[in-house]
Order: sequence, then C-alpha cells, then structure tokens
Amino acid sequence: MTDKNVEYYDKNADSFFAGSINADMSDDRQRFLNYIPAGGRILDAGCGSGRDSKAFLDAGYEVVAFDASSEMRKRASEYIGREVLDLRFEDISFDNEFDGIWASASLLHVPLEELPDVMRKMRRALKDRGAIYASFKYGEGTTARGERLFSDFTEKSIVPLFGNAGFELVSCDVGPDSRPGRENEMWVSVIGVGR
Repeated sequence: MTDKNVEYYDKNADSFFAGSINADMSDDRQRFLNYIPAGGRILDAGCGSGRDSKAFLDAGYEVVAFDASSEMRKRASEYIGREVLDLRFEDISFDNEFDGIWASASLLHVPLEELPDVMRKMRRALKDRGAIYASFKYGEGTTARGERLFSDFTEKSIVPLFGNAGFELVSCDVGPDSRPGRENEMWVSVIGVGR
C-alpha cells in the first residue's frame, strides 16, 4: 500500500471496520477453499477488519494475517484474538509456506508498476499448487477514489498479471460489491493456482 492509503485506513479504521465486517464473502471464501487442503495454512494478505481470517480460523484453518495499517491491525487482532503482523506487500519474504493466500480487496492498493514483483513474491510464498484469491475494483489503470489510489483491472487485463507470476487462473468473475448500498460498484475476483 502507498503511504496515502495506509494513512486513510489509520484515520478511518472504525468506519472501515464497521462497513466491511459484515460483508458476505462466504461464496468467494468457499470457492477459494475448494483449492485448500483441510486444516491448511492460509495467509490473509491485507486482512483489514479480520473478517475473513476469523471465518477461516472458525473453519479449522491455520491463518497468518497481516496489514500495513496499525489501526486496522489493532481492530483485526482484537476481533480474531491473535496477533496481526505489521507487513507491507513489497516486504513479503515467505518461501513455500502457505497452501493459500487470501487477498480480498487488498492487492488493489499496490501501485501497478510494483504489482508484478509483488505477485512473484506471493507465488514464492505458496507451496506447490498453492492457490491465491484476489479481488480488484473493475476498471483499467490507476484510479483515485477520494483519498486512496487503486490499481483497477478487467477480466482480460488481470490474466497476464497472474500468468506472468506463475499462476494458472482457475476462476475469474465479475460481480457487484457485497456491501449494502454499494451494489453498483463492480469487482473482478480471481483464483489462481501455482504452476
């Protein structure tokens, strides 16, 4: 995340937590878990509120969560009852450690020019045939929305990002935001499996 984005989440942590904690991501989580062994190890990358970490933990998976925002880390850690690592995407150095990486609405804050390197780091963090879930706002290029910057993709432009990092896309869906009142915002969500 760029510093501007981290500052936004630090300043707006309470409202972001409240607005995202009850978003229904169960269908996406289930599609992702189809590629993860029972009890497998998941990296919740840019965990935000901790909503999905908690769901994975409650379902019996081992979870490592990180976020770059200190205020979001505090809230997520309290919510899931365990430490949330202070980490940025560009600083990931895991090697062959995870069965899956969950990056729901988080990689979208990595600047476009840094994404290819970050994606290679994500691939390296995964075990052989490990899976990654990621979601991005629907569009093209870098977009400013309020105080934040987003890297936007379509179902076509996302393919080389994942392919060049060593992932085979097994799922690519375009659909509405799951938060109430935001149904007009479109997202592209993908699942990739390491080749």
